[in-house]
Amino acid sequence: MVVGAAARLTPLRRNLALFALALGGFGIGVTEFAVMGLLPDIARELLPGFSQSPDTVIAQAGVLISAYALGVVVGAPTFAVLAARMSQSRLAFWLLGLFIVGTVASALMPTFGTLAVFRFVAALPHGAYFGVASLLAARLMGPGSQGRGVALAMSGLTLANVFGVPMATWLGQLFGWRIAFVFVALIFTVALLLALAVLPRFPGNPERSPLRELSALRNPRTWIMIAVGSVGFGGFFAVYSYIAEVTTRETGLDAGVVPWVLASLGVGMTLGNLLGGWASDRDLRRTITWGFTSFIVVLALYTQLAQSAVGLFVSVFLLGLTSSTLIPSIQTRLIRISDEAALLGAAVNHAAFNVGNSLGAWLGGIVIARGLGYLAPGWVGVALAVLGFALALLSLAVERRDKARDLNTVGIPVAGE
Repeated sequence: MVVGAAARLTPLRRNLALFALALGGFGIGVTEFAVMGLLPDIARELLPGFSQSPDTVIAQAGVLISAYALGVVVGAPTFAVLAARMSQSRLAFWLLGLFIVGTVASALMPTFGTLAVFRFVAALPHGAYFGVASLLAARLMGPGSQGRGVALAMSGLTLANVFGVPMATWLGQLFGWRIAFVFVALIFTVALLLALAVLPRFPGNPERSPLRELSALRNPRTWIMIAVGSVGFGGFFAVYSYIAEVTTRETGLDAGVVPWVLASLGVGMTLGNLLGGWASDRDLRRTITWGFTSFIVVLALYTQLAQSAVGLFVSVFLLGLTSSTLIPSIQTRLIRISDEAALLGAAVNHAAFNVGNSLGAWLGGIVIARGLGYLAPGWVGVALAVLGFALALLSLAVERRDKARDLNTVGIPVAGE
């Protein structure tokens, strides 16, 4: 039974509150990924030398992606710690407000340098928002819904890859890249207004403190799971970063097919996210184990199948499905490990994913630069996913050891002894 403020909600208001949280995640997905498709337009307007060497200048514009990733890494733990006492509802409002400010400012910046600064600013609330949205969604859904709460908060991000990113890219190409940021700011504004209207005001905890929130980082299992997200999900980004080139250069399809390939990936991510949330609430260990196993198999299949059009679409869909099944399970485990510092655990998971983004893209670029082809990052992905799986198994083993030690301390015999 849902207790407190959530218990007094009508089903309509609860569903609207959950939709508002997901809509914020949708906006995040659009603002993070639409920039990748608009880099040529931004580079053409704000950087010199585009007409002489477009590839070089577009590569320089990639700093915007790095700036956003850095903002996520910095902002996730910072907001989680500083907002230790704050009401989770109020924190969600402030984070959505900061998204609006950062995104509108990005649309107005006259130089590339100032744009990069505000891409960093716009990314600061990213991890903390997904963390607090996951916790709020779980509270609204009731006990035993942690995995589904994470999945719902992440559903906006996965759906953004199906609908929002293509729409923002189309608007930016048609009316200028600044309009794409205006579009994203409108999404965040609607999310904030709806959240202000329907989200319950859960009270904060005055007994919490920043130092107490940081206590979660003293647990080695927390750091192991952060490494799982950073390394294991690097495997996904090793492939994702070069899907456009695989589509046109390896598979031989027209550039106009790329959005459809990305949409196939997005559909797989959306279904995998829902499946992962459902499965995590039932058996978290098994979800992690089978999730990584299937993810590794699909990455290997991708390297063999993606040279044909059918193989590309099927393998990309399965890649989205299996990778996103892992997201709710990894985040749910971090929340549980972090105990009272649940917000920090939920937030740093997204910082870890952005480390994986940079790591996977970097390593994938290295094997391509060595002449191994655009499918070679798939094998990089396999290696990173295997290492991430090994770290996940280590985390589970450490937990079993700690539980056995606790049982022995109080004199309860451990099974098998």
